[in-house]
Amino acid sequence: MKRIIPLLLLLSLLAINCTDTKPEERNLAEINKLQAENDSLKNVLTQNEDIRKNQMIRSLTFQDNNAENAMNFYVELFDNSRIINVQRWEKGGPVAEGRIMQATFELDGNLFMCSDSPPVHNWDFTPAVSNYIECENAIELERLFSKLAENGNVAMPLDNYGFSQKFGWVIDQFGVSWQLNLQ
Repeated sequence: MKRIIPLLLLLSLLAINCTDTKPEERNLAEINKLQAENDSLKNVLTQNEDIRKNQMIRSLTFQDNNAENAMNFYVELFDNSRIINVQRWEKGGPVAEGRIMQATFELDGNLFMCSDSPPVHNWDFTPAVSNYIECENAIELERLFSKLAENGNVAMPLDNYGFSQKFGWVIDQFGVSWQLNLQ
């Protein structure tokens, strides 16, 4: 009996030790798993930053102080769009206080920049350089065309011109040119 009690005590201690280490092992495994996920997410973010750094960005220079109006119009019009950053002119700057010095925004995954230009140049937007959009369906094409054409100019109305099912070219109210296509 004297031998059984220490043996039982020893077995009890071993059982407690074994059960105590298993949660620790599971916790350690969970920590390692979370660390691996965290490292993976950091890699994705770094890659996305590198892609953006190497991406061509359309830059729209407005001479009529319409940068903010245009940016807000486009972000509202296109799905999956957002304003990323806005820097404004301060009091005493070359344009009215609060106008956009430089803003960055995204339209359905495409980066744009815009600014209100301090000097008035002898040039403006030209339809020779335009934003070309491949629309997913006729509803999207017609919605975008209709909104972009409001207070703008239609260069080519929506139609089948032989090179696509439906195509339209519009210069919006801000002077920016858009080609909309449905294959």
